[in-house]
Amino acid sequence: MSDYSEAFDMPGPWWAAHGIEVYAYDQRGFGRAPDPGLWAGADTMRADLADFVDAARAKYPGVPVYAMGESMGGAVVLSSLADAHPPRIAGAILVAPAVWSRGDMPASYRVALWLGAHTIPWKHLSGEGLEIWPSDNIPMLRKLGHDPVYQHDARIDQIYGLVDLMDQARTAPARIAVDPPILFLYGDKDQVIPAAPTRAVLAALGDHATVKEYPKGYHMLLRDLEGETVWKDVLEWVEMNAGAQNAGH
Repeated sequence: MSDYSEAFDMPGPWWAAHGIEVYAYDQRGFGRAPDPGLWAGADTMRADLADFVDAARAKYPGVPVYAMGESMGGAVVLSSLADAHPPRIAGAILVAPAVWSRGDMPASYRVALWLGAHTIPWKHLSGEGLEIWPSDNIPMLRKLGHDPVYQHDARIDQIYGLVDLMDQARTAPARIAVDPPILFLYGDKDQVIPAAPTRAVLAALGDHATVKEYPKGYHMLLRDLEGETVWKDVLEWVEMNAGAQNAGH
C-alpha cells in the first residue's frame, strides 16, 4: 500500500545476478501506473496479475514463473490463488502479506473506517504520528520519505478497499482450489500487520506453505538491514522447487 515497483530495487538485481529474471510492475493506482491515488479494486488487481503472468510465460516459454507479493501485493497474490481462474504460476512467494481483516480489528476501527469511506471518501490520511517502524533500514526509509512517486498519504476509500482485499486474503486459504508451492515470509518485529492474523493464515495454509520466520525482521523484509538473508532464502526455495519440478518431468 502506497509503495511501488521500487520496492524491489535492492533484491531484484541480486536475484538477477543469481539467475532469476525479475520483473516488477506498479499496481493500478500506485507508482506510475494509471490513476495514482485511486483504488482500482481487488478484482482488477488480480486480473492484472494473471495478465502479467501470462505475458511472462509467453516471453519465456517453458520457464517456471513465480509470483511474489509484498504486503498489499502479498494479499493480491494470496487471494488470487482462490480465484476460479488463478494465475498460472509455478509457485507463490508471500512477503509479510496483508491479512489484517475486519474480523481481526477492534470494532471502533471498523466503524470509523465505514463512516469515513461513506461520508468523506476523498479525505487523505497518513501514518504520521503513529510511531510505526516498517523497517530498521533508516537510510532507505529516509529515501522513501523524499520519493515523490511513493504515496505519503491515502484516501479513505483506498484504505477501505485495502481492507476489503485483506478480508479476501485472510479467508483465501480455505478457498484455494489449486495447489502451487507457497513460500511465506514474515518478521517477528512487523509493526504493520499484527501477528495473530498472520499466524492464523499460516495455520490455515498448513503443509501447503514453507514458512520462514525472521526474529529481527520488520514489515519491509526485503529492504531490512538483514534483507540479504531473505533474498538468499527466496533463491534457495525457487531453486529447490525448480529442481523438484524438473525431476517430476
